Amino acid sequence: MHAWEAIQKSLDYIETHTTEEIPIERLADIAGLSPYYFQRLFKRLVKKTVFEYIRLRRLAQSSQDLKNHKRIADVAAEYGFSSHGNYTRAFKEAYNITPEEYRTKSIPLNQVNKPDLQLNYILIDENVPLITDGIVMEITRKQLVNLEIYYGLTAQVSISDQIPVGETPGIDTPFILWERFRKIKPEIKGLSLDGTELGASMMGDMEMGTFTYFAGAAGTGETPGSHDLTVWELPAAEYIVCSLEAETFPELITNALNKAMAYLFNTWLPGRKLTIRPFSAEKYYKETSDGFSMEIWVIPVPLENSEN
Repeated sequence: MHAWEAIQKSLDYIETHTTEEIPIERLADIAGLSPYYFQRLFKRLVKKTVFEYIRLRRLAQSSQDLKNHKRIADVAAEYGFSSHGNYTRAFKEAYNITPEEYRTKSIPLNQVNKPDLQLNYILIDENVPLITDGIVMEITRKQLVNLEIYYGLTAQVSISDQIPVGETPGIDTPFILWERFRKIKPEIKGLSLDGTELGASMMGDMEMGTFTYFAGAAGTGETPGSHDLTVWELPAAEYIVCSLEAETFPELITNALNKAMAYLFNTWLPGRKLTIRPFSAEKYYKETSDGFSMEIWVIPVPLENSEN
């Protein structure tokens, strides 16, 4: 058994036992390791201590119960927090808002998802689908002959609070930007009828620890009008395209997207000795009878030429 497979077994166990006490000894036994080596290997592969990871998964799962209007004290007790106050402190430390604020204002959050550790070690060939945790992912090359125009809104986003870039939870600023855009979308002139939407991440203010995020839809070239819209162009070039499918749209834009981004940038591109031009684009397509799908578009650059 590979080391990552042993730790994956413990992650699978944690995921279905977050409302119970989870002793280190039990997890180490599942992994077939001593508690000492289990904790060292867990930290190395998951990038978090066992206790930190369990706490963040409990908070993520409990946030779904908050949406269902369960009493906060009951949610706290169910997930093993000693009191309402203890749960509130842990929640605010993770997300910078209280459980009450999250529930009443419906603020979207970035959550720490259960990792699929095999994605750190599998290097799939182009045009070969990979199925993992109910997600279908495939990496191909596409040539964009003509640039594409998009109209939308932009915002500065804190790198540290965005998963998978910062690997820490926080308020989902891009999601809030999408909500703002979709409210004004029916009033925007010159949008394409194909319904394609695009999110783009670009370099921002490195001193402030932010990147620029764009949320918009395909345009026709006609003047879009008011609303302080940004016009963003996807340049003509050869792209590496990571396509992914999921059973539901919320799953697609959270867990599936986070895993695909982490795999593409941390495993696949470095494994092919590639980096990218300083932006990435996410294309979202209309729902079809086959489900929900999207694509991540990047322009590849050989690592030896990345400074040119």
